[in-house]
Amino acid sequence: MRILYLGDIMGKSGRQAVIDRLPDLRGQLGLDFVIACGENAAHGFGITVKICEALFLAGVDVITTGNHAWDQREIIDYIPTEPRLLRPINYADGTPGLGSGLYHTADGRQVAVCQVMGRLFMPPIDDPFRALETFLGGTQLGQDADAIVIDIHGEATSEKTALGCIADGRASLAVGSHSHIPTSDTRIMPAGTGFQTDAGMCGPFDSVIGMDAGIAVRRFVDSLPGERLEPASGTATICGVMVETDDRTGLADKIYPLRDGGELAPVLPPSP
Repeated sequence: MRILYLGDIMGKSGRQAVIDRLPDLRGQLGLDFVIACGENAAHGFGITVKICEALFLAGVDVITTGNHAWDQREIIDYIPTEPRLLRPINYADGTPGLGSGLYHTADGRQVAVCQVMGRLFMPPIDDPFRALETFLGGTQLGQDADAIVIDIHGEATSEKTALGCIADGRASLAVGSHSHIPTSDTRIMPAGTGFQTDAGMCGPFDSVIGMDAGIAVRRFVDSLPGERLEPASGTATICGVMVETDDRTGLADKIYPLRDGGELAPVLPPSP
């Protein structure tokens, strides 16, 4: 099975790039399933119902969120009705929506997706290690799902890597989101799980992590409240990670970074 995970979709340029390119990428790469982090899709802050529907129509099968999950208040009422939109599994009991789900590919195979959010340099939230252990204890690769993908939404590379170690041998892919910068540690871990500390963003890199560079620099230099951060308007690079699983075990057989368009050097996985 070929599964693509797309990093944080940033603003209008990021979401338009995904909507424009994903249909072709699905065919070119022979993708069976696509997951995207959409928590910055609405002008950099959260996601709307309309954007969710546009991404689903373009070929995204599951959308994850993160610490900006509730920035657009309409999502609070929408997320309980849409199981393809996930929020971190370690939000407190009673939080609207789901932190994981089981989904079907076009040919009937089952893909489990879970998002967990770190606590280092992030808003207070329940223990991600305990939450991930509970999920993996109840959703076993090869028994409950043909593939399992873990989205690790966090700031600290150490915490994201440690959570990846928890998933090793128990998931097809564990991949980080949130920092918007693609890391170069794409690999298969010792027990067979594909891993990358952060997938990067789908957004304009002539910016400060997707935000207008001039505004962001002034905020750092002046240290005063002032201009609201605004998404940059340049051409977006689509960043992600593709994993090809072993049909017998569900573990990663091959893993590739993906970068398409914009300022970064292009890297595309081979066609099947």
